Amino acid sequence: MPAISGYGVPTPLTFIRRVACGLLFLSLAPAAVAEDKLYIFTENYPPYNASTTGQGFAHNADDIAGICTDMVKQMMERVDYEYIMKMRDWSRAYDWVQGRENHALFCTARTDEREDQFQWVGPLAPIKWTLFAAPDSDIELDSLEDARQYRIAGYKGDVMSDYLVNEGFEVIRNVSGDQNPRRLTLGQADLWVTDGLVGPLVAEEEHGITGLKPVLVFRETPMYLAVSTETDPEIVEDLQQGLDEARESGALDGIISRYQP
Repeated sequence: MPAISGYGVPTPLTFIRRVACGLLFLSLAPAAVAEDKLYIFTENYPPYNASTTGQGFAHNADDIAGICTDMVKQMMERVDYEYIMKMRDWSRAYDWVQGRENHALFCTARTDEREDQFQWVGPLAPIKWTLFAAPDSDIELDSLEDARQYRIAGYKGDVMSDYLVNEGFEVIRNVSGDQNPRRLTLGQADLWVTDGLVGPLVAEEEHGITGLKPVLVFRETPMYLAVSTETDPEIVEDLQQGLDEARESGALDGIISRYQP
């Protein structure tokens, strides 16, 4: 039977095809919109990332500041992606991001062990792997090997703590590193491994402890935005371009100095 197409009435087969195409479009449309939204996680790690509310977590970008945070925000101003930024415990955020499309995490140290676990956007800012002792400690170190005899406070998922564990050091690890300055003063640990800027800041702001002794800086690592491997590489390229443009424009100049004591 010929189709009555001249009157705008489709054949049953044509009608079915149109309905199918319409349903396909509807099913794809939400996914297309979702692909433009990025979910970016960080931790409370001042001065690189810090909650402006005084809490150890945050649900939106307005409540998060810091060196890396400001750099990421400058990058996002230069790309056409909607994003949600949240602050969570590092180990949980680290596990959550992996395996999920359009998810990312900062500030993440880029190491050989992590290289294939993420796609990388950066660099943002460097961290100095530092061993601190209590203010009244007489510990002196000439090399990392000298620290092998001591108990070192760290935390789960932290690249510095993981490195020391893999090298056979005794590391006391918890979910968060905020209590580690107290562990030094209470004698529960001899040393604390953290970034050179982070240590004194957390000690003073969280516990009123001043005068921590930086006894050894044993490594320096650039930090990045770590993007899940499930994310479209073109999105990663756009983010890198946005960061490069922010750096070339001078927008990143002075961010680190603003947060230094």
